[in-house]
Amino acid sequence: MTALPPIHDLYRQHRQRALAVVRRIVKDADEAEDVVQDVFVRLYSKDVHFDGKAACTTWLHRILINSSINSLRARKRRGKLETPLGFVEDPESRAVGNERHALLLQALQHLSEQHRLVVTLRDVRGYSYPDIARMLGLPEGTVKSALNRGRTRLAKVMGATDPDALAANDD
Repeated sequence: MTALPPIHDLYRQHRQRALAVVRRIVKDADEAEDVVQDVFVRLYSKDVHFDGKAACTTWLHRILINSSINSLRARKRRGKLETPLGFVEDPESRAVGNERHALLLQALQHLSEQHRLVVTLRDVRGYSYPDIARMLGLPEGTVKSALNRGRTRLAKVMGATDPDALAANDD
């Protein structure tokens, strides 16, 4: 493993270019700031390791692109969960939504703790697979497997025939 320059030097040298790269992908200045700060915080906390196989700038660029894509995916999932501004829901729709939410919470209780955590973190909270793996201390493949099994079990409990109908278009 090759040593990186001190994080503050790395940030100072690459911040503007990093923001430009991320802005082109996420197309939102505030979100780009968040992604760049998150990447540099992760670098500082030693969650990401530089192996020296590529130039430091190439390595950083790849991390920024992957983080930007993860941010877009999370935004897409959040967008499906959020109500648009100015949208007024009629009482009947609200009652149906509340009933479905109660059914989901009840169905989640039928899952194992691991499956419930993974489904909640991915489909409700919008975390990426690597983030979930880090939070739970599991390999990423185990997270994906647990998510699939959890969704399948949830679909059975809720009476759905397609477990993918429970997820918001996973990439």
